[in-house]
Amino acid sequence: MAFDVARVRGLVPAVGDGWIHLDTSAGMPMPEPVASATIAAMRAPVGTPGGASPASQAVTRIERAAREAVADLVGADPRGVVLGPGPASLLLRLAGAVSETWLLGDEIVLTSLDEPANVVPWERHALRTGTSVRRAEIDIETGELPDWQFDELITRATRVVALTAASPRLGTRPDVAAVADRIEGARGRRPLLVVDASAAAPYVPLDIDELGADVLVLDAGAWGGPRVGALVVADPELLDRLPARALDRAARGAARLELGPHPYPLLAALAESVEHLASLDDAATGMRRERIVASMAALEKHHARLFAILLGELDRRTSVQVLGAPTDRIPTLAFTHPAMKAPEVVERLAEAGICALADPGDDGALERLGAAEVGGAVRIALAHTTNAGELQALVRALSELG
Repeated sequence: MAFDVARVRGLVPAVGDGWIHLDTSAGMPMPEPVASATIAAMRAPVGTPGGASPASQAVTRIERAAREAVADLVGADPRGVVLGPGPASLLLRLAGAVSETWLLGDEIVLTSLDEPANVVPWERHALRTGTSVRRAEIDIETGELPDWQFDELITRATRVVALTAASPRLGTRPDVAAVADRIEGARGRRPLLVVDASAAAPYVPLDIDELGADVLVLDAGAWGGPRVGALVVADPELLDRLPARALDRAARGAARLELGPHPYPLLAALAESVEHLASLDDAATGMRRERIVASMAALEKHHARLFAILLGELDRRTSVQVLGAPTDRIPTLAFTHPAMKAPEVVERLAEAGICALADPGDDGALERLGAAEVGGAVRIALAHTTNAGELQALVRALSELG
């Protein structure tokens, strides 16, 4: 059965506001069931997990449900799910814990494709400990991140490899599994592979074991959930080997990297948002993990068809220059206009009822491609609710800019 975008649109109130939302790299519109779950939890009594009162039992169930939902999303063990305010905060905690064992002469590997959330925390702690930073670079023609370069970058001294599963700016999906294989083949102590899956999770099925990641990072706001994040650790026992970040000295497992109490209404919304992903394809059946995989596969096919048409139309009918041409990608892209800076293009699109993002292009992948030198880049990303008519409107508006 084809992906029923009309049905999905009916679940998202923001679709009815009169705007075309192609700025979803900043966060996807929230479905009504997710918002309702937040409100319902906010109306309930507040308790402390583990207590005997009804309120305590309720928040215990909410926390457990959130961990189980995130685990189902990526095929992991709920015991390895660390909950927190967002990817940047969680990665700062993880980097702080991991770096306590670094010694002078150790190295970490970062990439020019990653967002600051998976770069800055590692750079800060590398500077503090005297750890060397090595960097994998993108191909400036395609925007891809060749995995062969990791053979030279990973050495006996490498302690962490931080890598994105997808770029929200160029759309590039590097071959994470290939990098994981190269890590396994390296000599010496195996480095930790930390994969930022925040941009990939809204668009493609994820499996932590197939990726070969030790830690996955997620942002629920990216797929229409609340502004909370999660670290998913492939081996839950790793959490007890890391120096704790928690204030509670008795904390064990995931709690060692958490600073409670949790915002339980947001955790209720998190669990509901994963259930929403599982129901994107109403023909999907089975356990939630099976429905997630089926729904995300259907969504991926729907987006691939729309995006291929969009790229062709942009090339044929407009003068914009799409940056990069990765073979494997999520449905997001950045482009420049030959006569206008990015903020002006975004303003003109807004006049046509289209939401897009103006990126100054002064860091990360866009900086490598020279976007800052031409006034920045315009970024667009498809939502779960995007249809062909909305993309036609975008192409029409851009063609009118000349």
